[in-house]
Amino acid sequence: MTGRDLSPPAVASFDVRSLDVADAAAAIAIDGRTAALARRPAVEARSLDVQSGVDISQSWRRTRPAVKTFGMRFPEADVVLPVAPATETPTTKIAAGPPAACKGGLNRGTRRTRTRVAPPTSALSLKDRLYYLLMPPIESWLRGQELVLPFEPFRYQYEGVAWLFARQAGLLADEMGLGKTMQAIVTIRMLLRAGQVRRVLIVCPKPLIPNWQRELATWAEEIPVAVVEGRHERRELMWRSPRVPVLLANYEVMSRDFNDWLSQADPHGRRSGCETAGGEAAIGEAADLPSFDLVLLDEAQRIKNRDSATARAARAIPRRRSYLLTGTPIENSPAELAALFEFLDIVPGGAEPDLRGLQRLAGDYILRRTKELAQPDMPPRIDRDTVIDLAPAQRSAYEQAEKDGVVQLDALEQAITVQHVFELVLRLKQLANYCPVTGESAKLERLRADMEEIAASGGKAILFSQWTRTIDWIAERTQDFGCLVYHGGIPTAQREPILDRFQHDPDAHLLLMSYGTGAVGLNLQFAHYVFLFDRWWNPAVEDQAVNRAHRVGVKKQVIVSRFICRDTVEERIDRVLQEKRALFEAVLGEADDACDRRMLTAGEIFGLFDLKARDREGTTREIAPDVPELTDDFDENQAKMYRAA
Repeated sequence: MTGRDLSPPAVASFDVRSLDVADAAAAIAIDGRTAALARRPAVEARSLDVQSGVDISQSWRRTRPAVKTFGMRFPEADVVLPVAPATETPTTKIAAGPPAACKGGLNRGTRRTRTRVAPPTSALSLKDRLYYLLMPPIESWLRGQELVLPFEPFRYQYEGVAWLFARQAGLLADEMGLGKTMQAIVTIRMLLRAGQVRRVLIVCPKPLIPNWQRELATWAEEIPVAVVEGRHERRELMWRSPRVPVLLANYEVMSRDFNDWLSQADPHGRRSGCETAGGEAAIGEAADLPSFDLVLLDEAQRIKNRDSATARAARAIPRRRSYLLTGTPIENSPAELAALFEFLDIVPGGAEPDLRGLQRLAGDYILRRTKELAQPDMPPRIDRDTVIDLAPAQRSAYEQAEKDGVVQLDALEQAITVQHVFELVLRLKQLANYCPVTGESAKLERLRADMEEIAASGGKAILFSQWTRTIDWIAERTQDFGCLVYHGGIPTAQREPILDRFQHDPDAHLLLMSYGTGAVGLNLQFAHYVFLFDRWWNPAVEDQAVNRAHRVGVKKQVIVSRFICRDTVEERIDRVLQEKRALFEAVLGEADDACDRRMLTAGEIFGLFDLKARDREGTTREIAPDVPELTDDFDENQAKMYRAA
């Protein structure tokens, strides 16, 4: 590389301002890079016609992505009823008959509420969730002219309707007297109007068929209803007819017809559900059973025994929605609640969830409100234990019967069973009611003393007993109080007139009822005194009976007197009932984990008489009393056991 000079060449500098035009042109010409600047541009002029309007078109278009839309159908509410001015005095509209107070239908005046349907946890898609989120408040639906209600529901009843409407499966377990029937009917009415269901089946105990017909006519008068009854051919035609939107059937008819169809599809009589998951559904498809959009079981504790024919038939019904109504989802053991969950298809067949699992499922699928929470201003229920000393003749007969019974049980040795102990308990409980030889009864004397005061004040009282024979015996000795009898031996056609007379006759102060017929489906809130002449095995059944009087619409406090004879088996049974009540609260309320065994065990049953349990499986094995409930359909053998003195 040579050492030549690389510096830029020297450029002559001059001041353009000191040059004239000719000198500037010469200077530009000297620089070869800017020679073109010295040339003048050629200019050419021509004329053009100017248009008055020029079309300017866009050379591009805005593009929008396609949006997928879907429609939703809500119940029509074209005409809104006028609302009374706030200055008017709110009225409470209660008719003379049961439908008006029925199940909580009271006019709450002009108070406005807004109860919206919350999307259920099972609604995962955006479309399903939007359906519930965009839904108008329940109050707006039910103020429409075509969905008008005869009485303004309470706020908690609106919430119950919204809860049921949003679920494919649910158990409404409100305490008796809060209007479960009314809430279910309004929900069915809205589902039919919204096109969510077309065929509905309601199954209830036979004595409640007239009650459901009356309530449906009150709360949904525009819905055609048919009762499944008559000969087999007529019933089958009604089961399969699509023209009637709501079918009403009792448990006996439902069990008989569906089990007949199942037996035809499965002639070998295989048991399903427990051994094979989904067995009933598979056999049901083969049997071509009538299907429904919604199946509702009232008094759902009827299917608490999952191996019973009634429970198997109910689970086999093809359906898209499943509702249960019962104020006592647990009566004896948590297994009963598991059977209800199996019908709702939320647990597999034969599953046995533990207490924690039942509590978790109860929080998702059970709605339960007590009267204290739903109606804080409701007159209270006052419970009192009336401890009575047996009359001398009663005491002698009772002690002799207990002594002889224990001797007989000891003589059975290894052949003794729990049922033997229960038979002795039944005999002793009947002796505590009255002595069959002398007719002495300390309970009757106390009842007459209380009734004299009640009748003098113009009050009305209800007495419950588990034996029809005891009721008839009491009726002969209380005729001076205008006594009326209502139990399973009374024909169905005569029951409504008895209740009507008890309500309106000022001389009828006492109504004698059995637990089996008086514990469900009745509205007796005009009676403010209740006597439990003898105790039932289950406190939940007792609560059902008491709540016939202590329910929505009651005007005064209800006083409940439980007769308990001192130093008898009744005192020992009372302790067992308290433990069973604790079990109910352990699953549906707040309780500790120590409550998981609070039910009858073999050791506790034998302990009623200080007997040693002969049980190869141990004395802590959990069992329930094998004592039939006194209902309309009990068989003759059961009746004989109850009537044996």
